[in-house]
Amino acid sequence: MQPFVFTAKTSTGGRSVGFRDAKSRSALAEQLRKEKMTLGTAYGLPRAFARSGKIKPSDNLVLNEQLAQLLSRGVPLVEALEVVAETVTPAARATVVKMREMVAAGSSFSDCCRDLGVFDTVTVAVYKAAERSGDLAGAARQIAITTRRTLTVAGRAVTLMVYPIIVMTISVFVAFGMLTLVVPKLGPALKEMNADLPWFSKAIIGLGTAMSENLLIIGVLLVAAVTALVYFRKQIARGVVVTARKTPLLRDVLTTQEAVRFFSVMAAMSRSGVPLADAMGTANQTITHPAMRKQMERLRTRLIEGGQWRTLVEEVSSLPVATRKLLIAAERSGDLEAAFNSLAMDMTEELDRRSSRFLAVLQPLMVVVMFGLIGSLLMSLLVPLITMGTGR
Repeated sequence: MQPFVFTAKTSTGGRSVGFRDAKSRSALAEQLRKEKMTLGTAYGLPRAFARSGKIKPSDNLVLNEQLAQLLSRGVPLVEALEVVAETVTPAARATVVKMREMVAAGSSFSDCCRDLGVFDTVTVAVYKAAERSGDLAGAARQIAITTRRTLTVAGRAVTLMVYPIIVMTISVFVAFGMLTLVVPKLGPALKEMNADLPWFSKAIIGLGTAMSENLLIIGVLLVAAVTALVYFRKQIARGVVVTARKTPLLRDVLTTQEAVRFFSVMAAMSRSGVPLADAMGTANQTITHPAMRKQMERLRTRLIEGGQWRTLVEEVSSLPVATRKLLIAAERSGDLEAAFNSLAMDMTEELDRRSSRFLAVLQPLMVVVMFGLIGSLLMSLLVPLITMGTGR
């Protein structure tokens, strides 16, 4: 798939500008034609700008909520998908329409989801198990619950990321403005008024003067840096995650996020009647924390080999002791499905608490960072003035 920036004429005579992935320009024109738009111009972008191709979690939530409601009321799957196609966003509408066409042609719903490649392995596995048990509506409802939890987790993650980014961006812009606009004007005046400037004042004045005289070069470097960030975003993201996992407080938040995803998937798989070892095989794919995933994979392997759940769970040190005890008790009572669902809800609440705690620590830290960037510039200008005013 190649990303395109395009313009198109709508059925009402207006003009639309958008960004969309397509196999070719003709495929893009066909997509727009189905939405009653006529392609005007289209410019291909580097494939690094292409989206993942997976259906968005928000559309996945709407799709499964609608399917659960309609199927539970006896609406045929083909008609239910036709209704869903009108409720999802335009980006996902073509996918749902294709699903309806494939189901109407005789394909199973899980095979459609797998062949289209826009759903994750967890969703496909749950649908496949639900078709065997005849409870597709229940599976859709459970996936909707899992997706809602995923969106909650993602929302918390975005909050933790956006806050420092906004603060740092504002600080950098203010500092850049002071260096290129204020310092070059005040620097020469300070030098004339006081020949013996502190070393840090001289350094700041020299830096500001150099930046103001080379704005074009700085602009080119910024464009190059942004381009590099886009092309190497995956490597940068991996580095950020590795660093975050070693940061106090934040590593606890990330570990809780992993637990929420794992138990939400296990609840969905168990609800569909998937055997425990098979469910873990799918749920383990959602874990990105190396230590936790290694322990869970070892648990699954030894479980398949005939090990006892209660003994194996005790060895998973990445899970809290209370969580392990609950899983052992649930296995003894034969109610692991309820335990997984309960743990997913409890971990979501714990994630809120830990995220709030981390933000409470992060806010004063960001104030210190802002003072370090902006305050140092102000002090480089104020110290010479104060020195001159006191006669020292």
